[in-house]
Amino acid sequence: MDVRFREVDPFNCWFWLRFAHPPGQGERAYVETAFDSWFYLGKLGGFNAENLQAQEAGADLSWLAWEAETAEQALPALMHNMGAMEYQGEWARCWLDLGTSDAFALDVLINTLRQIDRDVVELLELVIGGRNEDWPIEDEPESLFAASNGGPLG
Repeated sequence: MDVRFREVDPFNCWFWLRFAHPPGQGERAYVETAFDSWFYLGKLGGFNAENLQAQEAGADLSWLAWEAETAEQALPALMHNMGAMEYQGEWARCWLDLGTSDAFALDVLINTLRQIDRDVVELLELVIGGRNEDWPIEDEPESLFAASNGGPLG
């Protein structure tokens, strides 16, 4: 699976997936469940790079002294909204307002989709951000930051 980044606006970000063939209902359900799960973890603040105490401890986690005060001092890192997954032929897209979640959330999603590519359905490409000229973007009604000239994409 090829991963490409285009212009990324965290408050108005499209994710584009290209499958090797138009996905069936089961394949769609698997991808949608992955996105939904990832989004809910983000909405609940799970992708906060300021509080990675176990990761920073290294390989030996035995008797880790996890500090609540350190966690309390971290700024919130919350995703805000997610649109429905849409399909057109071998393409799928999903709109997200990533809010203040940290960039490592993207690494988690990429790792998840790479495993789906290996085990479930062949994904040729993941494009994060930007637009596809052959699939116009309409206004995203869930955007908290809709521009006055026609929605989040202006």
